Amino acid sequence: MWPMATSEATGSNTTTEPGAPPAKRRGWAFRIVAALVLVAAAVALVPWVRLALTTVSTDDAYVNGHVTFVAPRVPGQVIRVLVDDNNRVRKGDLLVELDKEPYRIAVEIAEASLETAKANVLAAVAQARGTEGEMRSLRFALARAIESVNNNVELLKSRAATLDAQRARLDKAQADYQRALQTGDSGGLSREEIDHRKQAVLVAVADVAQALQDVHQVRVSLGLRAEPGPGENLTSVPADIDQNFSAVREAQANLIRAAAQMGIVGSFEQTPHEMLEAFRKRDPSGDIDKIYDELLMKAPNVKQAEAKVLEAQRQLEKARLELSYCDIVAEIDGAVTRRNVNPGNNVVVGQSLMAVRSLTQIWIDANFKETQLADLCIGQEADLVVDMYGSARPFKGRITGFTMGTGSTLALLPAENATGNFVKVVQRLPVRIDLLDYDPDRTPLFVGLSVTPRVWIKRAPTGPDAGRMLQPSIVPKPEPTEPRR
Repeated sequence: MWPMATSEATGSNTTTEPGAPPAKRRGWAFRIVAALVLVAAAVALVPWVRLALTTVSTDDAYVNGHVTFVAPRVPGQVIRVLVDDNNRVRKGDLLVELDKEPYRIAVEIAEASLETAKANVLAAVAQARGTEGEMRSLRFALARAIESVNNNVELLKSRAATLDAQRARLDKAQADYQRALQTGDSGGLSREEIDHRKQAVLVAVADVAQALQDVHQVRVSLGLRAEPGPGENLTSVPADIDQNFSAVREAQANLIRAAAQMGIVGSFEQTPHEMLEAFRKRDPSGDIDKIYDELLMKAPNVKQAEAKVLEAQRQLEKARLELSYCDIVAEIDGAVTRRNVNPGNNVVVGQSLMAVRSLTQIWIDANFKETQLADLCIGQEADLVVDMYGSARPFKGRITGFTMGTGSTLALLPAENATGNFVKVVQRLPVRIDLLDYDPDRTPLFVGLSVTPRVWIKRAPTGPDAGRMLQPSIVPKPEPTEPRR
């Protein structure tokens, strides 16, 4: 280095001298250039260092998006295919049309079945009306049977009274005859009069016998023994004979049989009186007509016929639904890819005909290293550079979630580190970054394009679930159900 000249008068150093050699001037020029280079490098490196300290980036990122596979919901023959690969479609656009004629016939058959089922309901109601009339008739027959038993009981009492009267007449006739025998001719009675009184006794005996037979006949008609048992008289009958008499029980059995056709299950252990009281209690006011109207609507035949109508309606709805499925439409907005169907093909349910990739439901899957994840969270902003457009058209994004497993664990054959030699490999975790203000019409992104995301870790996260690592549960709570009655 050249020695610098010192001015004794001023005490200051001078860097140049008027007559300095060329080599000395070149040294100073080199120093100035080096200083300028260092300043320029510092100016350039400071933003880079600041960017490195405030962002996290990776070049292992790609565009991803939803894809909907188009498949028929009913089998059939393809009549028309209205789209081709790369065609853009809207939700609801017709893609493929199947032959509708077999399904139109199925709809007509279902409509005819529904009309038949409705006619069967009318027939079932008419049959129930007939059963209702039969029940009313049998109910009166049961009442008539009970009344007949009660009449026979009263008739038995009447016949018993007649028997007592005949016995009284017999006693009188016997007394008259005995007096006639005792007085004889001295009493002024002729032989003819005595014979007449004797004949009266014989007639009274016959009348008593006939009256007794009449009593026996009534007792037997009531299901009793002709002669009463010990301690009983001729008019002794069970207190519940009008409930257990055979004719009454027969009428009750016929009524139970008819009621069963209306859905009333009666018990043969019940007495007719108990059964009729239970029947009246079906209506709080005891209105028999209301009870029969309610039974008519709940009669098994009517309910079965109505169930057939409901089944026929559902079959018709199913047939119409299957007819509508002959028009295969787009379920999302997007572009058609992988078309593999042509007119004339016979397709089956679930067969893949084509795919529709969404143009709006697009996001970035960024595979960050595990050493970068500690600074990431939901809601952080990201600048996205797509190789297709370069840095001239950057995109904005936001972290919305983390995959619950690294790429190696989600592979078809995950690595088994518990066997053999182990070599530690830095793992990568897919992080989802949703695009902000994405317009597919101006700058469309295609699935699989390479992206370089840069996440700003020093900026405050924003939006839903900001600052969290896991999203909250979105499973809806079950709606409360009404208790079973």
